Amino acid sequence: MTITVPLLSREQINRLPERAREVVEYRKSGLSLNHIQGCPLDCAYCIRHTYGLWDQRQPRALMSDAQAVEELVNHRYFQPHVTPVQVFNRATDPFLPNVRPHTFAVLEDLDKRELRNHVLVITRHAMRADDVDRLNQLRHVKVTLLFTYSGIDNKDIEPYPSSVAAESLKLMSEPPGRSYRTVLYWRPLVPGLNDSPAHLDRVYELSHHADATVFTGLFYRGQIADYYKANNLPEPYDETARRKIVPETLEKRVLSTFAGCESLFRKTSCAVSFAHGEADYNGHYGIRELCDICPLAQLDLCKSAHRVPTAQQIQEVASGMPDASGLVVVDVTERAAVVAGLAEEQPRYYLQHALGFQVHDVRHPHRDRRHGRAEIGWKEPEQDD
Repeated sequence: MTITVPLLSREQINRLPERAREVVEYRKSGLSLNHIQGCPLDCAYCIRHTYGLWDQRQPRALMSDAQAVEELVNHRYFQPHVTPVQVFNRATDPFLPNVRPHTFAVLEDLDKRELRNHVLVITRHAMRADDVDRLNQLRHVKVTLLFTYSGIDNKDIEPYPSSVAAESLKLMSEPPGRSYRTVLYWRPLVPGLNDSPAHLDRVYELSHHADATVFTGLFYRGQIADYYKANNLPEPYDETARRKIVPETLEKRVLSTFAGCESLFRKTSCAVSFAHGEADYNGHYGIRELCDICPLAQLDLCKSAHRVPTAQQIQEVASGMPDASGLVVVDVTERAAVVAGLAEEQPRYYLQHALGFQVHDVRHPHRDRRHGRAEIGWKEPEQDD
């Protein structure tokens, strides 16, 4: 018997916070499909805090899987074979026992449409041996399983053990000739919590089981900080930030531990693209300090795909988007296009994937060497006299 999640009534849906009612949302790594919401794993740092969904522990559906896929593929920002897609990455875990059938229903629906988009599935839950066969039956979509692993031992912060994700990664990476790819999603790295030499060495050993590894820090938004304070959890930073926090000294220690490794990346899209043997679909190649840990073959691949658009080309791509009617192209360099006039982030992500080139908002500059991360824990480089 297939266990599925309860379907909310229209009245119940209308009572949800506004952002929770948005089933399809463009996030940095792609269009995010979240018609199932609720998770019992209780990670204290969960992004659900920011959507008003933290107290929702039982997964519930806002619509059927078929309806959700229709909303996705008919979304104004969806480009067949181009737009990366994420499934259940915002408000539940895709491999919770009663969510699992929905995850496969979505993947199989997308595959039947012969779409070749990247599809990212992020989990920390237990996988099963029969998942291998079912995933290998997908012929078109490019599926990547990203296994969230932190190694955090404090059960008040992370009750569900990281060892489960580690075993799932090993299980799903072992079969030869599989069509999907696996990524060790090492996050969140937090100083004093999971960055001891033993923690770092453990992740280095685990990385040998994955097609690629990406490391990143903590989203420490105001709602998450409030939760930490209210529950007397050790506060990792004195301030909050819009971007993920990876202090400079921590990054250096990670790179030292992984010295000589050719499958470690700073960005999710870089790891996913590498695992599939493709150029980075987010066009990070122009920001060369990001690439100093990439293997040479991957650099060559990304270089061959790197095309710097003109301001006119950017305006042409944006012309069909009502959300981008106020777009102003401030500057275009080999690194990135800088734009202004966008009320929100979603059209910027569309431009980035449509062009395969970095597009930054003038209000949120990317500082040198910080790799698009928060400024917390970084110091300005010394200027030459």
